Amino acid sequence: MNKINYSIISAITFFIVWEALGRYINKGYILPTPLNIIKKIWILKESLFMTHLPVTFLIAGISLILTMGLGIFLASAMDLSKIIYNCIHPLIVTSQTIPITALAPIFILWFGYSIWSKIIVSVMISFFPVTITIYNGLQNINQSELDYFKSLKATKTQIFFKLKIPTALPNLFSAFKMSIPLVLIGAAIGEWLGATAGLGYFSKRMMSQLDGAGVFAPIFILSSLAILLVRLIGYLENKILHWRKK
Repeated sequence: MNKINYSIISAITFFIVWEALGRYINKGYILPTPLNIIKKIWILKESLFMTHLPVTFLIAGISLILTMGLGIFLASAMDLSKIIYNCIHPLIVTSQTIPITALAPIFILWFGYSIWSKIIVSVMISFFPVTITIYNGLQNINQSELDYFKSLKATKTQIFFKLKIPTALPNLFSAFKMSIPLVLIGAAIGEWLGATAGLGYFSKRMMSQLDGAGVFAPIFILSSLAILLVRLIGYLENKILHWRKK
């Protein structure tokens, strides 16, 4: 039995247990069943998919581009210079100790209810693991290969582009796959804290109505979207890095 079958069996088991537990509790505002959530998505499909999902997807898309760009830039800068590493790394770590819920109102004060306040929240949540993952990939080079490049009198720039970047490609794809669910979560959190549209805003509105299925409906959609996108990146990774041994 392959991994795909194992994952399907575990997912089916999880939802069966959830369905049974939800029916046993029998309080939809506490724990709605998966079937009730699916029914809610179908009933509200026009509002969810035509109004709120595009807003969240736009925020997550811009956040993903900024996160990957910032992560690659910071990781490359830290790799090229130990001084830059010593200056930037503590700031990156410190940025993760500040609660996003404390910063979000400030971002809303600065940028209002525009998408940029949500984008900043999303990038703040996602850029740290992306940066560290890419940096570790740039550092994880074979010493014998590095010595060979140095014996050929290769410059730091040549070593970076011809040795380190190809070596770090698996980490780059890992960072990409890691950032997708993080930017979606960040977008939803930003919308939850202050927005006029989006899946996070929709979930918050349903909570005020004690509609458990309505609260979980955007979560179902975001989770499904994240799984599909991560699998797509995984497929592209296997095609591009076909030379890599499994």
